[in-house]
Order: sequence, then structure tokens, then C-alpha cells
Amino acid sequence: MTPINLADKLASFANHWHPRIVGQFNGHDLMVVKVLGEFVWHDHPDTDDFFMVLSGELFIDLPDGTVTLRPGEVFVVPKGVQHRPRAEVETHLLLIEPAGTPNTGDPATAGVKPHI
Repeated sequence: MTPINLADKLASFANHWHPRIVGQFNGHDLMVVKVLGEFVWHDHPDTDDFFMVLSGELFIDLPDGTVTLRPGEVFVVPKGVQHRPRAEVETHLLLIEPAGTPNTGDPATAGVKPHI
């Protein structure tokens, strides 16, 4: 058992919007991701969506407004709520979600989340 260094994990890849699994916790994937620009509008019908900003600034567009997150801040989008994350500067996030959750809310359009 060794600690997970999130900065080292983030330094190991350059792609945006492609989460990497760095560990697991009670059936949940712990992931890091780099984001820049806009992701697609989507929802997760069966699970909440957890975001924690490690560096940068994240905007989460919701049907009734936008939430802004800065380093050290956390926001949970309730299941079933449409949302679109976006970032104007490269932003690093920690994501936690049940293992196997598709990042777009739809298995047909979801990206692969490799372990690093």
C-alpha cells in the first residue's frame, strides 16, 4: 500500500477530457482528468457527479445557472440533472464515481477510462 500522488498521475498524460483511474474506494473509481474547453451537455440518470478542482477553474453549466469552482472546492451534480463542465484554462480535477459510470451518461458515447 502506497499513497497516490495526484500531481505525478496528472503529469503522466496530456489529453483533455480523458479521465484516468488512479484508485478505487468502496466500489467507486478515483480519477484525475485535465480539462480545457467545453464538454458535452449530459446527465447521469443513476448517480451523482462529483467534481473537485485541484488547479485552474471549472464552470459547471446547469439548466438554471452556472457554478464556478476554484482549487480546493467541490461540487456534486445530483443524478438526473443536465450539466456541462467547461474550463477557460487547463484545469485539473479529481472525480469520484461508481466504477463503470459512463462519463457522458451514455455507454454508447462514453470514453474509456484507463488505469494509471
